[in-house]
Amino acid sequence: MSSPGANAPFVAIACGGTGGHLFPGLAVAEQLQKRGCAVGLLISPKDVDQEAVKSARGMEIFKLPAVGLQNRNYFSFAGSFVKSLFVTKKIFRQRRPAAVLAMGGFTSAPPIWVGKDFGAKTFLHESNIIPGRANRLLARFVDEAFVGFPSAAARLRARKVTTTGTPVRPQFQPCDAAVCRAKLFRVPPSGGSGQLPEGGTPNLRPVILVMGGSQGASGINDLVLSALPLLSDRAPAWQWLHLTGPNDVEKVKQAYDASGFKAVVKPFLAEMDLALGAATATVSRAGASSLAEIAAMGLPSLLVPYPAAADNHQFYNAQAFEATGAARLLEQKNATPEKVAAWLRELVEDAATRAKIQTALVQWHAPKAAEQIADIMLSSCWSSSFSLPAKDRLKPELQQTRGQSCPRSDAVER
Repeated sequence: MSSPGANAPFVAIACGGTGGHLFPGLAVAEQLQKRGCAVGLLISPKDVDQEAVKSARGMEIFKLPAVGLQNRNYFSFAGSFVKSLFVTKKIFRQRRPAAVLAMGGFTSAPPIWVGKDFGAKTFLHESNIIPGRANRLLARFVDEAFVGFPSAAARLRARKVTTTGTPVRPQFQPCDAAVCRAKLFRVPPSGGSGQLPEGGTPNLRPVILVMGGSQGASGINDLVLSALPLLSDRAPAWQWLHLTGPNDVEKVKQAYDASGFKAVVKPFLAEMDLALGAATATVSRAGASSLAEIAAMGLPSLLVPYPAAADNHQFYNAQAFEATGAARLLEQKNATPEKVAAWLRELVEDAATRAKIQTALVQWHAPKAAEQIADIMLSSCWSSSFSLPAKDRLKPELQQTRGQSCPRSDAVER
């Protein structure tokens, strides 16, 4: 990866609020760095953001005082929005951006609007089938929008929309399960309570990964725990990696101890590529970023959409995967312990079902999404770089990206 020089073009990426916005933003940021850009990440004060950006290398991190609109708290939302505008203006006065990319969510609008005032090219990416409110509002103002699902294009009033897929970080690719488990679950040779038995020899017993995302994990936690008694005959053979979120760690640990299953229970895990690589199957929410990572790893999944997600977008994400045979869908309102246990048995133990799902997942993996977005952004900046101050113009070695972006036959002009 090249190190950006003092005159490198600065690209700002607004990607805070949830892991679903932040991790795809990080994937694009890494590609921009490889192309010689300086990158700044504009994030929220939330803990999930602070934890996730620890993996960012060589990027500037800026915290916006933005908060989401919750419980109709319009005054708090408006106040934080105005403060974010002023903070963004201060940042961009010091580092004039050549381009601004918004990944959706409540941190997106101030950087886009301020970026336009500073003459930057502006872009957004929408990962979900049903675009979020921020992206629906911003779409008409940006130079180009990128979407993860083709059907999302018609729901954005952007002048140009390109289907790229949802970016995933390069470490998300199929890998040997034994290697991933050895890296994740290092324990003394004698083993240890509550740890998967991953000592010096590879252990290929099934591992079920349970993850509820950065919000809405409690519903999945309760659902899986209710199914454990029905799976007790699998206790000697099955192992669990359960990411509970911040609130249910002790409750979940106690449930596994009582059931006789071996389990590692954590509130959060940064090494999600290893977790997905170690797993035989997963029980997951259906945020677009999680689905993109599941597709990249070829992992059979039982999707339980977060029922409180805006516009029920997780259901429609999961429905698209289910319709193509790429996952199993179970709505939380219809879920029973019996259904969860039956689906998990199939996903873990039925080789034919697993093979069909893994084949279907290929169509949902867009391995070049981050590269395509980075190339389109730089190509657009090159065409307008003559209007930027000299210190912000693209370096000659970056100008060669013009015309070399990924094929854009799927671009839709508005």
